Amino acid sequence: MRNQESNRREFIQHASVATTAAVTTARANAQTPAVADDAQKNDAPAKPLTRRKLGKTGVEITMLNQGAVRGQGYDRILRFAYSQGIRTFDTAKVYGTEPQFKKWFEQSPEVRKEIFLVTKDMPKKVTDMIAMLDQRLETLGTDYVDLFFIHGLGDQHSTDQAIEMVTSKEFKETADKIRKSGKARFVGFSSHHKDRGLIIEAAAKAGIADAVMLQYTPWLEKDSQLNKGLDVAHEKGLGLITMKHIAGQFFGDKPKGNVLDDVQQKVPMLKERNLSPFQGLLHAIWTDERIASSCISMRNTDQVRQNIDALARFEPVKTAMIEQLRDAALAHGPTLCADCDGRCSKAAGTKAELGVLTRYLTYHQHLGDRQVARKQYAELAAEARDWSDADLVAARAACPNNLDFSSLLPQVDEHLA
Repeated sequence: MRNQESNRREFIQHASVATTAAVTTARANAQTPAVADDAQKNDAPAKPLTRRKLGKTGVEITMLNQGAVRGQGYDRILRFAYSQGIRTFDTAKVYGTEPQFKKWFEQSPEVRKEIFLVTKDMPKKVTDMIAMLDQRLETLGTDYVDLFFIHGLGDQHSTDQAIEMVTSKEFKETADKIRKSGKARFVGFSSHHKDRGLIIEAAAKAGIADAVMLQYTPWLEKDSQLNKGLDVAHEKGLGLITMKHIAGQFFGDKPKGNVLDDVQQKVPMLKERNLSPFQGLLHAIWTDERIASSCISMRNTDQVRQNIDALARFEPVKTAMIEQLRDAALAHGPTLCADCDGRCSKAAGTKAELGVLTRYLTYHQHLGDRQVARKQYAELAAEARDWSDADLVAARAACPNNLDFSSLLPQVDEHLA
């Protein structure tokens, strides 16, 4: 898929409770249990949701992927998501959610064989991976995971270092050893990096990694490096899972204003299909057949129900509708540019990593990951944090998602510095 219609895939992580709850469809109500606690008491498998193949692995995973959620209530969410047919689950060391999986597996051992389990860690060098995987298995309380990712490849490496890491002979030998050990069936990496298109393309050509998790939006520019990288990945059989799709006043956890009415007026398709804005965006994302699954940190049972309903009623979305969704979303002030490739900083004439700074602000303000946001901000080089010399008007004009840096960056300093 080489046009915008194929690019509409991943979905907007962390859906707004207020926005999605406003449009719970009659079908969603009819298809899901009224009492979520039933799922906590009973792990009897439900019919799995629609699946897609994860690249050359040949394994089919559910197109809807339960992402990590901080807090004690996650135990309940895990069980409920499973009871509703979700079979792909995501975690990582940094999320602090692995112990909740261990508890679940201890109480319901049969569940481990029924799900596709992904976890991640942050090795600075390839040789760290095997010991880190052993630690993850111990924390999870299992003897294997289905997919082990290098977490946030590029966050601690230059572009060249990241490419070298996933194309090297050392990476091939380590990945082969991990697979043969049975401790992880597949190996790959996740990335938010501005040059992730180049990294993904290089990894796909090298043919070592099995899968990638990436930051993405359904209105990705056709000629962007990321889109080209995804084309190569799809051609070479590198499995693709999306994350960090969009957040802010439109789809964050705290939407502002009467978003629902405004968006439905601007996007008639939503009313025609009886979809919330969030469900419409899911349809847009899943229209891109390159994507195997979308990782969403669903925070409550309503979000699980509504996202499952969106998948049950999925129909491909036309380009014009994608553009309407894009325009409506951007009009409501996103705080994260999932298409970020660094052009904002270049246009602004600064070494500050403007796209990274606003991503960390999104973690803090909309996704509830305040501690992680502050930690990652503190780990940035001083020049990457200092936007004082930046032409923020030029940065906004260059940004694919039109982020209002003049408003957002002072919030970064207020909340993260």
